This record gives sequence, C-alpha cells and structure tokens, in this order.
Amino acid sequence: MASDTVVEHGYAGHSNKRQFRPYNIAVILAMSFGSIAMGYSGSIIGSTLAQPSFLKYFELDTRPDATSLISAMNGLFQTGAFIGALCISFVGDRWGRKMSIAIPAFLVVLSGAFLSGSVHIGMFLTFRFVSGMGSFWLLGSIPVWMTEIVPPKNRGLLVDIHSAALLFGYAWASWMGFAFYQLEGGDNPNVWRGPIALQCLPALIVLGAMPFLPESPRYLIQKGRTDDARRVLSKLHEAEEAEIEFSQIEAQISMDNSLPNSWSSLINKKSYRKRTILALGLACGIQFTGVLVINNYGAIIYGGLGYGEKTILMYHAGFNTLAFGCGLIAMFIVDLFPRNRLVGFGTAIVTSCLTVEAALVANFPVGPNQNNNALRAAAAMTFCYIAFAQLFLDGTQYVYFAELFPNHLRAKGMTIGMGAISLMNIMWLQAAPTAFKEISWKFYLCFIIPAYIFSIICFFFYPNTKGKPLEEIAAMFGDEVQQVHYGGPAVQEVQAQLQDKDSQLTGSGAEHHEKI
Repeated sequence: MASDTVVEHGYAGHSNKRQFRPYNIAVILAMSFGSIAMGYSGSIIGSTLAQPSFLKYFELDTRPDATSLISAMNGLFQTGAFIGALCISFVGDRWGRKMSIAIPAFLVVLSGAFLSGSVHIGMFLTFRFVSGMGSFWLLGSIPVWMTEIVPPKNRGLLVDIHSAALLFGYAWASWMGFAFYQLEGGDNPNVWRGPIALQCLPALIVLGAMPFLPESPRYLIQKGRTDDARRVLSKLHEAEEAEIEFSQIEAQISMDNSLPNSWSSLINKKSYRKRTILALGLACGIQFTGVLVINNYGAIIYGGLGYGEKTILMYHAGFNTLAFGCGLIAMFIVDLFPRNRLVGFGTAIVTSCLTVEAALVANFPVGPNQNNNALRAAAAMTFCYIAFAQLFLDGTQYVYFAELFPNHLRAKGMTIGMGAISLMNIMWLQAAPTAFKEISWKFYLCFIIPAYIFSIICFFFYPNTKGKPLEEIAAMFGDEVQQVHYGGPAVQEVQAQLQDKDSQLTGSGAEHHEKI
C-alpha cells in the first residue's frame, strides 16, 4: 500500500495555448441536455404548486392534510435524490460514466410520463420519488463525466456549462408553468399536466445522443482500455495536450490502483478522510443558504407577501430567468478566483440578502395598513439572493466536489456530496411549509446563523483547487503522486514540432511548463 508521502515529481508541459478541440465543446453541450432535464424536473413543482387546476384536482385547496401532502411531494423527491446519489459511484465505477447518465435520464422520462398522467395523489407522490432519484443521479454523474474529459486549464469554464444548463431548465420550467396558467380560464382540469410532461424532452435528447458521446478517458484507462482512451483524448484535446494528459493519467491511475478505494478508506485513510469532511462541509454549508427552499416554495413566500396567483408565477419565472442569466456570467467568473474564496465570499453575501429579507418580513407584516414598498423590497431581496447564489456558489460547488477527490474516488466523492445535499434538502423542504405557516420569518434564522459560520470556515480553511491537474491535487492532501517524465517518443515529437514553430515565429525555443 502506498504511503501518504509526497514524492518528487517532474514537470507537466501543459501548453498555455488552447488545450481543447471544438469536439470537446460539442460533447459538453450535448450532455448539458441532461443538466436541463435535471433542472426542469427539479424545479417544475415550484410553478405546479401555484396552478389552481393542480390544487383543485388533488383537493389541496380544501383537504385538511394539504400542507403535509405538499411537504411530502418535496420530501419524497429528496428521498429519491438520496438513493440516486448512492448510485453515482456504484454504476459509474462498474459500468462507466455514460451508463451512470443514461439510466437516470430514463428514470426522468419514466417519472415525467407517470407524473403528468397521475390520477391519484398516491401515484403522484410515488413518481415524485422516482423523479428525484433520476434527477439527482444526473446532477452528480454529469459533472463527474465533464470533469474527466476537459483539460485542466479550462475545467471551471467548461464544467460550469452544467450549472448554466441546469439553470436554463429551472427557468424553462417556470415559464412553462406561467404559459399554461394562461389556459386556466377554461374548464379543463388537466392544464397542470402539460408542464410536467415536458420534463421528458431533454432527457430523451440525452438518450438519443448517448451512442455518439465518448466514455471518460480516465475510466477507460482505469479499466485497461488504453487504446480507446488515447483515441478519445486525441479527439477531445489538441495533440500535445492529449499526449501529456494520457501519460499523466496512465501513470497516476497505475499508482491509484494500488491505493485503497473502498468506502471505509474514506474514513480510515487520513488524506481521504480530510477530503470527505471537506466535501460534507461544502454540501451542508451551501445548503444552509436555503436556495432550494426559496425556489421550490416561491409560491408560498410570495403568497405570504400578499401577491396573487399570476404575479406569483411571473415572479417565480423572473427569479429563475435571472438565475440562468447569472449562471451564464458565472461561467467566466469561476476560474478567476480561488475556489475557497469564491464560495466563502458568495455564502456570506447570499446570507446577507437572506438576513435583509427576514428583517423586512419581520418588521413589515402583510395586513391592514401594510407597507407595500417594504414588501416589494422583500420580494426584490429574493432576486438579489438568487443572483449572488448563481454568480458565486451554484456552479462552483460541482467543480469543487469533483476536484476534491482523486480519480479512483471521484464518483464516491460526488456520491457523498449529492447525498449530503439531498439529506439536507429533505430536512429543509419537509419542514418549510409548516415553518413558514407557524413561525414565518423566524425560519430564516435556521439558515442565516450556520451559513455565516460556514462562510468563514470555507474562506480561511478550505484548499484552493483552481486550475490544477486532477492528479496534482492529490499532493495538496498529502497523497503520493506518481513521478512522470514527459520524455516519451510521442510527447517529444509533438513538443519538438511545436517548439520549432515557436522558434520560427519568435526566435526562441522556450517551453511553457507547469510544475506539478
């Protein structure tokens, strides 16, 4: 068994030029439809709960246990999410990263069909569980696959496409809810079914594209399929980068295969235990900001501020559209700052927005002589909240999770992160309807205090993994890193050709090196 000692390493000649090919972008964009499917299926309940036809069909506007049933809709979704998170590693490590995306995509299609066709509240609740399982399985599996096919220099930007697509799914679901609400004037009790059925579309696109997408080269090398891995890397990355990455991955995986890779090793091995604690802290800390509660129960929050059904749906759609826009901007921010600083600062500023929201709701309640300007300001704070959450937190967390763990534990690490998120959400989403009804603004305090504590811990004590090759990050945690000499014939030939070109243009044979 390898020790935790860091051995002397060589130099990885990662080029400062563009490292990826257009094909790399194409496959990322194709797989992003899975992210859209997750965002849509995860968000559609927010606008569904504001649809009068839905509330009337299941008698949620009259039955005494309506609050408990609404809680169960989100609680069962997150329970399924926890089960789906456990499958990320189990399937991804055995049958490949692609299989760990295809199966949950099928579950999203299946659940969308049965949710939209539900004729009984029990049927609806059952397939909310299946929808949660497929959605969160996609949520964790897609960034693992993306992380393993992009070069280190552009990892943050390219993997953050996952978050932007996820947010597009959220916004699309909100606008579909608003659009179908316009049909509520008729006597059709089934208007609510249309938006839910649409969650099948992006998942079907992923299933159709799957035969044409590459498997993770790191997974292929791990399974001994080196020729396939070399072909995939040569299609994804520029020639020099492909050879360097292949040599680096092959050497590191050769050593990783001698390392402990069981679930118990995440506790027993000191460096793995540190990664696990950091991942759990990251998952719980960001969820303490209450982002899913704000989104899924937007109808309850805006209703509590005195707004009507149409305005609630419009605000909910605007909320998620702003999130999508800020998610696009975040793609170009994520690699500008250290990961820990970005998450720590983002958590603090998002929590500050939540603090102002709580203060406004507490001091200017809805009722006779209500202060309408203060209530509008409270609604505006939810928009400030989601803008900062998407700029600094949402996309960054998926990149951060994947970077914290070495290749042979990455799927297990993502499982831990997604599992922790779903367990936190079960707690928050199950309690939220009753909490908003019984203690109103005081519920926000459950988020504010621990979120501020996490922001301080993350800012000062979490490691920065930005821009580092995944194999190099192992050294940051005290793991052994395989020494790699990039003097093989293939690498020498490619680098010599590029050096000759540089010499002709600049008169210099200088090479760019990045120390591992």
